[in-house]
Amino acid sequence: MGRRSQSGGVRPKGRDRIEFTIFYQGQRYRPTLKRTPTEANLRRARVQLADINRRIADGSFNFAEEFPDYRYLDELEEQSEKQRKLTCGEIFDRFIAHCEMRVAMNDMAFSTLDGYKKILDAIWRPEIGDHDFEQVVYSQLSAIAAAHTQKKKTYNNVVSALRCAFAYGYKDHPERHNPALGLTTLRIQKKDRPPVDPFTIQEGELIIAGSHAEFGLAHGNYEEFRFFTGLRQSEQIALTIHDCDLQAGKIYINKAVVLRRAKDRTKTGIDREITLCGRALEVLKRQLALREELRRAGRIDHDFIFFDEEGAPIINLSYPYRRWGYVLESRKVRYREPYNARHSCVSWRLMAGHNVMLVAEEDGHSVATMLKTYAAWTKGATEGDVELIKRAMERSPLPPSLKPSPAAPRFDGFKGIRPPQSSEFATNVPPRRVEGRLSWRKQKKKLVEAAGIEPASASTTLQDLHA
Repeated sequence: MGRRSQSGGVRPKGRDRIEFTIFYQGQRYRPTLKRTPTEANLRRARVQLADINRRIADGSFNFAEEFPDYRYLDELEEQSEKQRKLTCGEIFDRFIAHCEMRVAMNDMAFSTLDGYKKILDAIWRPEIGDHDFEQVVYSQLSAIAAAHTQKKKTYNNVVSALRCAFAYGYKDHPERHNPALGLTTLRIQKKDRPPVDPFTIQEGELIIAGSHAEFGLAHGNYEEFRFFTGLRQSEQIALTIHDCDLQAGKIYINKAVVLRRAKDRTKTGIDREITLCGRALEVLKRQLALREELRRAGRIDHDFIFFDEEGAPIINLSYPYRRWGYVLESRKVRYREPYNARHSCVSWRLMAGHNVMLVAEEDGHSVATMLKTYAAWTKGATEGDVELIKRAMERSPLPPSLKPSPAAPRFDGFKGIRPPQSSEFATNVPPRRVEGRLSWRKQKKKLVEAAGIEPASASTTLQDLHA
């Protein structure tokens, strides 16, 4: 049996102090108060100690307020901070700070950090941000993830961000089980992936012609080069004059621009060297000539190959994306995402009989992926299609007499204002000028804002106009 305290946790300490014995956060402490240890003061101290123990039990005790002159107060506060239960939100903050450090040291891509922030802020903070980190259980996390989406890829992204944050938090508690480890990612099968849907060579030429006709030489070259090199857009907008070797007819892909930030590696982390076909080399020379013209005019002070009409580098993919959608709609081409221009280039090269190993290496695929993904398209190629593809890859239909002209006015939404056309370009189908069209909802909103009329009246007015 242990020895029972005879003092009740309170005893004299010298002539002018009373010592308390308390157990706080699993540790024993013996702070003192400046008070003459008379019998009356000792009785009052025992009552005070009972109150302290009650407040320790209910979590309302503040050591610094009770014993402000305790000599080891700084060490106690440091120890208390270490032992304090953290919330999930605090763990997320520390995890993001750690990721920001890695980005600063070039050990993590900014896009990865940005994805973590968005997922944690949008999904996990509202649900468990104020919960005790160590008390969160697997079933709680699983229910939140399952309720957010029914798409496998989105689900995997949501789960992955949380697993990384919890793995960081549980490094302080290696003896405890991390419930996020039970959140496994779902298997992405072939049927779950968006289908590869390349353009025919005829559709590609129509899109290229429309891009030149509607938006001028700078944007037309951008789209044409992509169709005949298979570059990802993030790689193409990062291409500089130092990555081009006109003499050898090659370009070197070793970086990208993602979320407006330069990234010193490609999506796969593997540098590539691409030998340009005759068409792509011709487009590159044409673009460099335009670049030199704008540089002499003082409108370019950077090393990038592709730029907008004003000569500024393209750092936001929404700029070409809106134009892509407009061109496909105006030329009556079935809509597909811009990434299918890359798929088209790979398919065309395989149809034209290019070496499979070389195509795979230059485009950053494995040979197995190359054959599995594009086999159906190569099998369906007719002799006529193959001949058209070969001719298209050899040279551009751009007439030699057509010289690069200065940049056209900036395109600002679908407002019916278009840059000058580059006629007789890229196809024997005459380019036609199609006026931009606002959607009915946007027309109505614009009319309500401009004229200050009621929405119902705006609908009637628009119906009369379209009639």
